[in-house]
Formats: sequence, structure tokens, C-alpha cells
Amino acid sequence: MTKRLIDVVVAGSGLVVLMPLCGVIAVAVRLDSPGPVLYRARRAGRDGQPFRMYKFRTMHVDRATHGALITRHGDQRVTRVGRVLRRTKLDEVPQLWNVFRGDMSLVGPRPEDPHYVTLYSAEQRRVLSVRPGMTSLASVRFRNEERILIGEDWERAYVGTVMPAKLAFDLDYVERQSLCLDARVLWETARSLICPW
Repeated sequence: MTKRLIDVVVAGSGLVVLMPLCGVIAVAVRLDSPGPVLYRARRAGRDGQPFRMYKFRTMHVDRATHGALITRHGDQRVTRVGRVLRRTKLDEVPQLWNVFRGDMSLVGPRPEDPHYVTLYSAEQRRVLSVRPGMTSLASVRFRNEERILIGEDWERAYVGTVMPAKLAFDLDYVERQSLCLDARVLWETARSLICPW
């Protein structure tokens, strides 16, 4: 209950404080390419229940529904503004609304596309026992994931190497979750955004 209270207070406050920034980003997204400001991604939530995760749109509308389910290195579907938003993680600010609603938490395993969840082993599915998060140690460690997904075999690299490595971090989180660990993850996330090198 304490974790949920923190989620509601921080997400609610963040939505209010960041509203002017969200307005600027929304205008930039619309001026850069035609289409909606927000993208609603279908993701697997707690207990595998699907939900819509909100992000600022970073892809051309006519290309977003075609091709890969995840973004690889040099993905031509990404817009100019989208590249900046992805690099700074500002595209994920609308997920504060998901946290406020209870679909997500500030910290927890990053929500995955249901297609890839079907590939989880029974052990890996334990990450679905908690609310997915806006950030996690896995997302910090694999902050530049797209750079790994290069060449024709990028999806094989994701399924065979990246996804299991990320799930190992997430399973460890599920086992050791605490408010202290959440604070550490939030600190690591902030540090990675301020000092990306």
C-alpha cells in the first residue's frame, strides 16, 4: 500500500509539474509529422492482463503499424523529434498517467509486447506477478538497447540474448523488491539520464 501511495503522489505531482513540458513536446510532435500526439502501445500488465501504455508518438503514422514490434538500430520509422524523445526518454512521460491509474508503477519490470510474453518460460513469467514499471535496473542497463539490435538477425539477438538478460534483472527485482530497492533504481535512472556516458 505504501508503494502504491508513493506511485499516486509522485505520478500525480509529476503530471501537474510537467504539463508545460508536455505541451511543448506535443506541439513538436505535431509539427514534425502528421498524426496523433500520443501512441497507445498494447502491453502485458500484472498477471499478464493487457493494457494500453501511453507514449509520445515517435514514429511516422503510416509506418508505425508495419514492420517490427520493437525498434532496432537505425529504424527508419522514427521521426526526427522521435529520435530526440527516445534518446532523452521524454517519450515515456505520459506513462505517469498509467502509473496514476494503477496500470503501472514507477519501478518494476518494463512491460513487454504480448507477442514476446508468449515466449517466456514458466520461470520468466514470474515477472508478471507485479505491476510493470516506468523504469527498472534492466531498462537502465539496456538503455541503448537499439544499438545492439543491428543487422538482419536483430530479432534473434533480442529474443535470444537481450530479452533473457533483461528478464534476469527483473526476476531478481521480484525476489528482492522493497522501497529501498525502488529508491536505488530511481537514482540509477536519474543518473543515467543526466550522465548517459
